Amino acid sequence: MTILSRPSPNCGPRRGGARPDLVVIHYTAMGTAAAALDRLCDPAAEVSAHYLICAQGQVWQLVDEAQRAWHAGAGRWGDVTDVNSRSIGIELANRGDHPFAAAQMDALEALLARIMARWAIPPERVIGHSDMAPLRKSDPGSRFDWRRLARRGLSVWPDPAAAPTAGDFLDDAAQAGFHPPEGCADPEAAVLTALRLRFRPQAAGALDAVDRAIMADLARRFPVDRARATA
Repeated sequence: MTILSRPSPNCGPRRGGARPDLVVIHYTAMGTAAAALDRLCDPAAEVSAHYLICAQGQVWQLVDEAQRAWHAGAGRWGDVTDVNSRSIGIELANRGDHPFAAAQMDALEALLARIMARWAIPPERVIGHSDMAPLRKSDPGSRFDWRRLARRGLSVWPDPAAAPTAGDFLDDAAQAGFHPPEGCADPEAAVLTALRLRFRPQAAGALDAVDRAIMADLARRFPVDRARATA
């Protein structure tokens, strides 16, 4: 895989000497990869990511992995509240309303495998922007194929049929990594939105037994902090 360099000025040191232990996947929501590349490298925009992948599978590196890119913003995954300092951000050139190209997914898989091996990042810590910022963000969106990544060991997929008896939905969500936005008026609805966007994009209505089973299975098999879960 050929990775082209296009350095972005929008980066800095990871705070507190942090090392990346998350990968956050985004879509650009822009018309072209060229437009996204220009924005991610524009100092006035104050946004960036470590990598951008276009529909044809070309990969650009914008920020060194050891540096803190500005891609995640406000949000949380497990106990991580400064997601930028603990993550590697990958932008996919996609408006969010159409499928992701095969060549783009192939390149993403190859890149993810390298990043995960380099930093010892487990599959449950490969997440979407919407996972860590419920209601505020929706990328990589309902058209992204999370199940495909899970089949290759690059992310996770729940098995609600194998779930234990579901506990409290928000307790299970916290164990799996999901948290509602701070000050949210309806925390359950916020977390449910994030869960369904990733695992049940066609579902609608109130929280149901399938949602509860999915979250219980994620909490049991893929706790956000395995060391704490087994302590």
